[in-house]
Amino acid sequence: MGGAGRRTGADGNDATDPDLLVAQWLDTDLDGWTRTIVRRTFHPGTGSPYWLSRRAHLDFDPYDITRYAQLTAFGPFPLADLRAVDPADLVPRTVPRPLTGRVWDTGGTTGTPCRVHYTPAMLHHRAVWRRWSFVHEGFRPGRRWLQATPTGPHLIGHGVWEVADLHAGLVYAIDMDPRWVKRLIREGRPADVERYTAHLLDQITDILDGHRVDYLNTTPALFSALCGRAPEHVAALAGARLSGTQINTAMYRDFRTALDGGLCGISYGNTFGNAAFLGVPDSGGPLPYMPNYPQVTMAVVRKDDWRTVVAPGATGQVRLTVLHDDLFLPNILERDQAARHLDAEWPCDGVADVRPLQIASTAPEGLY
Repeated sequence: MGGAGRRTGADGNDATDPDLLVAQWLDTDLDGWTRTIVRRTFHPGTGSPYWLSRRAHLDFDPYDITRYAQLTAFGPFPLADLRAVDPADLVPRTVPRPLTGRVWDTGGTTGTPCRVHYTPAMLHHRAVWRRWSFVHEGFRPGRRWLQATPTGPHLIGHGVWEVADLHAGLVYAIDMDPRWVKRLIREGRPADVERYTAHLLDQITDILDGHRVDYLNTTPALFSALCGRAPEHVAALAGARLSGTQINTAMYRDFRTALDGGLCGISYGNTFGNAAFLGVPDSGGPLPYMPNYPQVTMAVVRKDDWRTVVAPGATGQVRLTVLHDDLFLPNILERDQAARHLDAEWPCDGVADVRPLQIASTAPEGLY
């Protein structure tokens, strides 16, 4: 990446200048940040009700955690808790009650989705990193976008606000329910999956037929379907930004060809945290991503030992840790595998060559 992330922001406003804020975040000492978040989370009077209730069952004092590497003491985070716990209980009481704002759902491959509350500070952090990506990848402000992503309770749909308010865009959008698609796949109904995909493509092409659109924001799977159905519309775009859980080098190369010179930006992540695309290395090879530091960090660990980080370039399971001021989720073991990637500007590890840990009809990724 070099110094590319240090350009002046498009609006010249330091309050939302992504390069200034990202530079400040990347200068954050990870051990110091870890201490700050753990102490905020476990403060006896103003900490997180969820974590304070768990404190009595820990075999160590959280205040003894002084380094990021020690967070493994908490063990893998039990995602089942996020399906049952009141999302407000995860937020420290430092945040005034009653809480206001949105509760967001994960895509949910099976059963009840996980749910988390994002405070305004968390949404701003996510949005600034996304705008940094827009600037870094060449997407110009003041353009027209079509947002064709999951909507409703899904955080990726918040991209409409991120584009409109932080990148001065005019945004069209369509409806999309990813959980319905995954249910159809699990039930072995491929014809219905095709019908729903066609329904989404109808909505996209209706807008592209009747209105000027510069950039499309969608998922890799849906964009691939659009390339097959309406290649002329894809070639006419000034660019596409693809967000989801997986995209390989061959797909990326095909998408660049389909865009006929247009921009192709990508990001990796989910409701808990995202990672920014650093561009294709000069030598080719896997696509690298670095997390939205310091509030989101990633590691690649052995599949048979989640505590042990693999060597650089080696493949393992993705382990995600969320260190927001208002949300602490250590050691989430993702359903993805990746190669461990290092970048000199990031104080934590990144990932490359992301793909499913295992492929099964019982846990499909659907249109992600």
